[in-house]
Amino acid sequence: MSKIGFDIPEYKKIRVIVDTDAACEADDPFAIVQALLSPKLIVKGVIAEHFGVPHSMEDSYDEIKTITDAMDLDVPVFRGQTGTLAEDESVSEGVEFIIREAFSDEEKPLFVLCQGAITNVAKAIKTQPDIKGRMTVIWIGTHGEAPCEAPFREFNAGNDIEAANLVLHSGIDLWVVPSQVYTTVTIGIAEIKRRISCCGRIGAHLYENLISYNDSEGAEWTQGESWSLGDSPAIAIAMNPGCGHFKMIQAPAVADDTSSAADPTAPTIRLYTDVDSRYILEDLIAKLELFCSER
Repeated sequence: MSKIGFDIPEYKKIRVIVDTDAACEADDPFAIVQALLSPKLIVKGVIAEHFGVPHSMEDSYDEIKTITDAMDLDVPVFRGQTGTLAEDESVSEGVEFIIREAFSDEEKPLFVLCQGAITNVAKAIKTQPDIKGRMTVIWIGTHGEAPCEAPFREFNAGNDIEAANLVLHSGIDLWVVPSQVYTTVTIGIAEIKRRISCCGRIGAHLYENLISYNDSEGAEWTQGESWSLGDSPAIAIAMNPGCGHFKMIQAPAVADDTSSAADPTAPTIRLYTDVDSRYILEDLIAKLELFCSER
């Protein structure tokens, strides 16, 4: 039975793996919750991603477990690579899970929803290249179509540039949501307090986690009383690929400063040029309200 009181036809469902730097800042947890509450998405597992500082993968793992505990859900959670491709030569349990799920006999299509550095997917491709034809990757990252100078260091691509370029140029079915799109999914903290914080333990955690981060030294880049839920488009696009406009482009190369450089040898990828913020945010809030009312 669905966690929110309604279901959809079985043939419309897809398998998903959520890959997330959940402890990096406050937006990832909202996206994880939306994925876990969406009837279309059969969440096979959630993988912790690093975010460029020591112990960050473990911190992400702990935050994912905090979320599933607050929701009273039993969801497989895996540790990913501890650092960049150059730093971590091991093959993590999360990478092994991606490969195993890609080669599963299940007929439903597999989507990997990446909300941070794309190290785990890159390592999976590097370890077993044949997975490239067996899944779709949706990634929140890059500054988009080349040429594009970096208005700021794009966090997700910048946390493992080697991994970013490996995936961008791998030929895998890749859908990218760039910085100028994911930053538009904006919600006020007042709305989060009024409409989300009251939704049980998980609603309280989402709000309190955001407030805690907003008060921290790491939040100098934020606007003060609003937030960009920039990871949520990865979930919304998996649910509804038509919730934004996109075009097919030649994949950019990510430069050291995270600007997008042209590469005439690059494969074609799907690049989203906008997303429907109203749909994304209202869907999340409605599902939280339904989830709370069903318990």
